[in-house]
Order: sequence, then C-alpha cells, then structure tokens
Amino acid sequence: MIVVAGEALIDLVPQGTGALAPLKPALGGGPYNTAVALGRLGSPTAFCSRTSCDAFGEALLDGLRRAGVDVSAVQRGSEPTTLAVATIDENGSAAYSFYVEGTADRLFTAPARLPRDTRAVSFGTCSLVLEPGAGAYEELIRSASAQGVFTALDPNIRAGLIADPDAYRARFKSWLPSVSLLKLSVEDAQWLGGTPREWLASGPAAVVVTRGSDGLTVFTRDGAEHSAPGVRVDVVDTIGAGDTVNAALLHGLAARDALSPTALATLDAEGWKGLLGFAARAAAITCSRAGAEPPYASELVAP
Repeated sequence: MIVVAGEALIDLVPQGTGALAPLKPALGGGPYNTAVALGRLGSPTAFCSRTSCDAFGEALLDGLRRAGVDVSAVQRGSEPTTLAVATIDENGSAAYSFYVEGTADRLFTAPARLPRDTRAVSFGTCSLVLEPGAGAYEELIRSASAQGVFTALDPNIRAGLIADPDAYRARFKSWLPSVSLLKLSVEDAQWLGGTPREWLASGPAAVVVTRGSDGLTVFTRDGAEHSAPGVRVDVVDTIGAGDTVNAALLHGLAARDALSPTALATLDAEGWKGLLGFAARAAAITCSRAGAEPPYASELVAP
C-alpha cells in the first residue's frame, strides 16, 4: 500500500483566453493527482487528507474511488473546499492563484496510525505550507520515517502561498533527514537555492530533478547521475505532469520491490533509466490532455 498525504482541491481552469474566460472546475491538488495516478497505474493506494463535506468534497472523493484509491483515512469537515484558479500560458504551463482561508484541508490532524501494509508515504505541495495542517503533515512524515516507512517528498513550490521564504527553506531542510526520495522540478530547485548533492548529504537516498520537456535526472548517494529524455507530445497543458511523475516513480519502485532506502541504493544505471523513462512517458500522456488526467496502466509499457 502506498499512502499519499496532502491536499485535495478544485482547480478552476480557464476555457479560452482573457481575464474573464469561463472557468471549468476540475479535481486537483498535487497529492490528490498523485493518488489518482497511482490508482490508475494499478498500485494499491490510500489517500490521507481532510476534505470538505460540500459538493466539491464529495466529487473529490468520488474521483479517488473511481481510480481505486482507498479513502477510509480521509477526514471530513464542514469548511469549504480549497480553490485554485489556473492561468495557462502559450506553452501550456500553468500558474495558480489560491483561495485557502478557512478551508477544510487546512485542519488536517495527524492520524494515530497509517493504514495496514503501508510501504510508502508521499507528501507535498500546499499541505506543507498552510498551518495548522502543515504541522500535522510534518509530524506524519517524521513518524513514518521513524517507523522505517519509505517516504517521498515533492515540495512543488507555490511561492504565492509562502509568506516567509527563508523560514520555509529552513523547514524544508529540516525534513530531509526523514525523506527517502526527493523529487522536485528544476524551478523548485532554483527557488530553494540548494543542489541535489547538498540535499543527498542531508538524508535522501536519491534526488530526482525534472526539467519539463527536457526530461529528468536522478542523483544518488554513490555519486551517480542518470537521465532520461522527455517524450515529445503536443502539449495541451502541464497540469498534473509533475504529480504523474511522482506516481510513476513510486509505482515503478514498488514493481521493483525497491521501496526502501537500501533497495533504492541497489538500482543500477539500467534500472534508473528504465524507471525515469517510464515516468517521462506517463507525464507526456498527462500533458497531452486537458487538466490533470494521468494515464492508466493499459496506456503504458510496464516500468
């Protein structure tokens, strides 16, 4: 079982150009997209979050169930669902404005225990920024690591939500001793101001850096560096592409029985290139479709 912990929200995606283009609601949130992608790939997956009891919250849970994701660990609340208004540029890249005050996911509390047979827990995005929930997710990442559970982190920086960048950067560094696999975009890396080698020295067994259409690279503790090229497609938008990479990496590691820092260290160049190539193909399919619509296992060659 792979557990994904973090926010579920509604993306409001413009249908056309201009500031007053109609907005179409879509199910979203980095961790939510990762959970759906894992479910579609066929990995046993559970979602750990707090969602609203409003209509958007019900739709989010229905989307998880359709993907085969276990929602028994999802907390519920009467507060509204978080909204993210997307802006899509001419290259299909998405930027977001968030409406987060008083929303349900901010009141997440750390569970007493993880679901049975949990092999890995994935964290990231807004849930690690917005208090008081951020403190609860931080508690969960530390406790999972202390129990020997594989942990994956994608900070997925949303700078507009971070009131004190220096404090966040320091907090990010404090998580690294509890992280098995760190995945982030080259833009995230630049914003955080560190390097893969510096982060590896603090704890992770591997750091994966994505570079959009240029592919992705993994850096490992033994000094190795392996890359896979991007897959060229006609990009509709990039919503959910990085989340699909998260899911593909975790799914592929599970298939290789490599969801532990020790097993991760045994992956050779061929194994890493195969895994990264699988993640690149999965992300390309997501980019070829509107919104966060990750692929199903039937659309991909096995990792």
